[in-house]
Amino acid sequence: MAAGNSKPVVIAAFAGNTLVAITKFIAAGWTGSSAMLSEAIHSLVDTSNQVLLLYGLKRAERPPDASHPLGYGREIYFWSFIVALLMFTIGAGVTLYEGIQHIRDPQAIVDAHVSYIVLACAAIFEGISWLVALREFSKSKGDLGYYEAMRHSKDPPTFIVLFEDSAALLGLLIAFLGTFAADQLGMPILDGLASIGISVLLAGTALVLARESKGLLLGEPASRETRDAILAIVQKLDGIERVQIIFTVHLAPEQVVIALRLEFRDDLKAPDIEKLAAELERRIHDARPDVIAIFVKPQPVDAHAAPSARPLNTAKAASAL
Repeated sequence: MAAGNSKPVVIAAFAGNTLVAITKFIAAGWTGSSAMLSEAIHSLVDTSNQVLLLYGLKRAERPPDASHPLGYGREIYFWSFIVALLMFTIGAGVTLYEGIQHIRDPQAIVDAHVSYIVLACAAIFEGISWLVALREFSKSKGDLGYYEAMRHSKDPPTFIVLFEDSAALLGLLIAFLGTFAADQLGMPILDGLASIGISVLLAGTALVLARESKGLLLGEPASRETRDAILAIVQKLDGIERVQIIFTVHLAPEQVVIALRLEFRDDLKAPDIEKLAAELERRIHDARPDVIAIFVKPQPVDAHAAPSARPLNTAKAASAL
């Protein structure tokens, strides 16, 4: 997947969710709807999540220092994981509690038409934010499907906003159905059931996002495209007979660390190897600016034991991985 620009997506989501949360809380207080209160809590959690994502993006931009020689890129992965936890604990938890309370002590909805108006306005606000997130995510996903693209993405703010907004639109539909059924059938308990449905939706979304954020926080490898590009650069350098990628890992959406095992030609001396390694690093940085650190281990590579090893001959021809 190509790298995306997640900050405008998060800002758009923050603006939309702030407006939605305010209108929902007003409507919940006016009508006494449990589903509407659950949706208001949902939007409030989403708004706070966007604040945390913006904070994480800002923190991740800090340059390396003595305490963190590889920089602070993983801050965005940490805060993305926190966002998923908040969605599960506060969003799903409080919404579930509200739904159970309303089932135990059902209260009739007052002025249900107010809820319908607010839900329609919320759908417009959420829909605009969803379209912004969808457009940005679509640009970066390439030919992959949306779920597969999320599994491969290294940019959690973009897919978190997209999934949050998708869950929000589904939650609005559940709230509408619960409010309409409770009002038309005179069964306020259905309003509480809608709150529980919203809670289940939030919990499911949070678990998916937490799993993806956890994988990135622990460290995921660079894409096959990036690895192949690095091997292609190495094969153009005279003096390297074989190369193996020991590992690649993402520190942030556009920050990759790689470690290479290189087998240099036997007739090269130490100064020649130093110059060759410096030239290799320069070419990789020029071609792949997202590679922020390169570690080279001069060592014979066993092609049979290392499936990622690539032998190089003087004509620079390489066998497939």
